[in-house]
Order: sequence, then C-alpha cells, then structure tokens
Amino acid sequence: MGMNWLITGGCGFLGVNLIHRLLKEGGHKVVVLDNLCVGTRDDLEAVCSFCEVSDQGNAFATLDGAKPVGLIVGDILDAELALNVAKGADVIVHFAANTGVQPSVQNPRRDMEMNVIGTFNFLEAARHNNVKRFVFASSGAPAGEVEPPIHEELAPHPVSPYGASKLAGEGYCSAFAKSFGVETVALRFGNVYGPRSSHKSSVVAKFIRRALAGEALEVYGDGLQTRDFIYVDDLIEAVVKATTVADIGGETFQIATNAETNIRELLEHMSKAFAQGGRPMPEVVYTDPLVGDVMRNFSDTSKASKILDWRPEVALPEGLGITLGWFLDGKEK
Repeated sequence: MGMNWLITGGCGFLGVNLIHRLLKEGGHKVVVLDNLCVGTRDDLEAVCSFCEVSDQGNAFATLDGAKPVGLIVGDILDAELALNVAKGADVIVHFAANTGVQPSVQNPRRDMEMNVIGTFNFLEAARHNNVKRFVFASSGAPAGEVEPPIHEELAPHPVSPYGASKLAGEGYCSAFAKSFGVETVALRFGNVYGPRSSHKSSVVAKFIRRALAGEALEVYGDGLQTRDFIYVDDLIEAVVKATTVADIGGETFQIATNAETNIRELLEHMSKAFAQGGRPMPEVVYTDPLVGDVMRNFSDTSKASKILDWRPEVALPEGLGITLGWFLDGKEK
C-alpha cells in the first residue's frame, strides 16, 4: 500500500536514493523538506519531477499520481514548520542533519542544534500529528572508541560532538517511544557510498572526486583505521523495512555489512575499479590523524537480520565499480 512519506533532507544523497526507490514501487506520495545547503533542486530533479509546495500545512493533499513529490524549502530548526509539514504523513524519515565528525569538532554548537533540536522538532511533529512511524538516521559514532564489532547493547562512549549529538537523538527516539507511543526506529548507518553521492563528504565519494580531478588522495594517519562500507541500495532497503515491520517501536539497529575494511584495503579495491574503468589511480599521501576519529569501526548486524529480515547484498568491489561508473558518466556528460 502506498504511504505518505515526509523525508527531511530529501534532496541529499540518501533522500534522493530513497525517493528513487519509492517511485519505482509506485503509489506513494513524498514531501521533501530541505534547506538546500547540500542537496539541491537539481539533485531532486535527477530522480523525479516535483512541484514546490506553498501550502505547508496541506502538502500531501496537493500531490497526485502525476506528480507525487513535493518540495518545501525550510529549516529543521523551525519547530512550527515541522508541525505543519508533518500533517497527513504516515511516516517521517529524518535524514537531515549536520553530518561528519570534523564539522562537529569545528562547530560543536551548530552540530548540537541541528542534530538534537532538529530531531526533537520532528519527534514532536510526529507526536502531535499521530504519525505512525519515525525513522531516525543515526551512526556508529555514538559507540565511540570500543572494541568492535559495534552492537546495539554496547554502552556508548562517543569521542566526537557528532557522536554525542546522534546519541542524544537516539535517546529522544527511545523516550518518545516509551512516553508517547511514537513508533521510532533508530538506524545506525555504516559508511554509506554509491551513486548520487556527488556532494557527500565521506571517504569513498571524496576519493573518487579527487581522483577524477587529478588530485592526490589524502589519507589521515597510517590508513589502518577501519570502517564498515555499505552500498546505498542495501541501506535504503533497511530504511524501507524499518517503516513497515511491525512491533519495532523504540528499537535501534546497526545497518552495515559486518565487514571490517581499512583505508589501505579500500584504496586497493578502488585501484582495481579505476583500472577496470580505464582511469589511472592517483598518488596517495599520508597526513596527520584527525581529532575525533576512531581507529576501528564495524558492526554486528545480526539484530537487523533477525528482526527486520534484512541483509546487505552488494559487496564492496561491486559497489565501488557501480559508484565509479556513475561518477564517470556524470563527468563525461
């Protein structure tokens, strides 16, 4: 059955990939709230035709089968706007956030405002509008520097303001589920990569952009730090399941691949993908480690497998090849 989806940050990497998936399914209406500071109208237009919605409190009623996606330009810190745009929504997927460790270290107050107050505003919007399900995009960062694999029962010890703000968001999700009956689901994403990531600041997209520009790839530290890289289509499948599986309100799930890959290994995979694409691999330079980065990070995804019936399907070499192909296609155009 089609649903009314409110997607914050819907012009960003994850938002446009989710919208692409929903439109392939058909029958859904989607309202996007975005301040356009990262994702753009062009990014949204690349996956769908859309209309700009002026009646914020009646957004879903203005959409139809011919044009099921509407855009509202606005800020998640606007509490009144949040209450208005959530009217008529069946599910809120809250992607909008200040993302990344380093921006949070550089401006921790901004990180707190966006990730804590912004999340709170849309939890309140869900509560007051009786929205059935609220999906929160979290991260492995709340766990901090712990012996991996990360799982949902680990005591969190964040080492960056970003980890702390995402932990606060998870805490509010749990509280709204327990106190108000809002069916919240927090998804702790691994390092997501894939097509439509041209604006993304994470390592895969950044390396590909620099490589195609003929610039050296900068590795912080010795390159032995590990991450869990997940292809975007696999992650979007988890988001969809999180909106439909029954009796999971208040739960948190690790959404990654249960595979530990260090940055040097990632570079080896990328080198092979570049060779297959007929492109040279650029020089790699090693610089000082970054403040707030953890050395090892990968996830135990057994809870998501058991409860959501979800498993990642795309291995890193395959996903890198698809991602590079998307970047090359855009560059050649």
